[in-house]
Amino acid sequence: MSIPSSARPGVIVLFIGTLVGLVAALYGYFAPLTGVNGTLGALLAIVVSVVLLLLGLALARRSSKGARIAWRVVILIGLAGNMFAGVLLHEWWLCLGMLAGVVGLAIDCFGATGGKGRV
Repeated sequence: MSIPSSARPGVIVLFIGTLVGLVAALYGYFAPLTGVNGTLGALLAIVVSVVLLLLGLALARRSSKGARIAWRVVILIGLAGNMFAGVLLHEWWLCLGMLAGVVGLAIDCFGATGGKGRV
């Protein structure tokens, strides 16, 4: 039985975690006295967070197994890179958001059906 994209909790957790990371990166970029306001690194974290949001939406719409695996690998690389950027920028909320995204990706991979039954 196929699980509709609206009922996939892993994608929802991934989306929420990435949204938290985006808000943290926006705050770090625009708020004065954060130490990273106006820097290129914070701007890049914002761009990567937006791309991860779009990739999460694309993952929710994919139906073939091969496409989902490819999107998951790309999303995992993006999450790890943005988390590393958060560590370098000392933006711990960004790191927490990316960690939540990794948890959501793991839930999507090894969810209630154990990764089986999704066509």
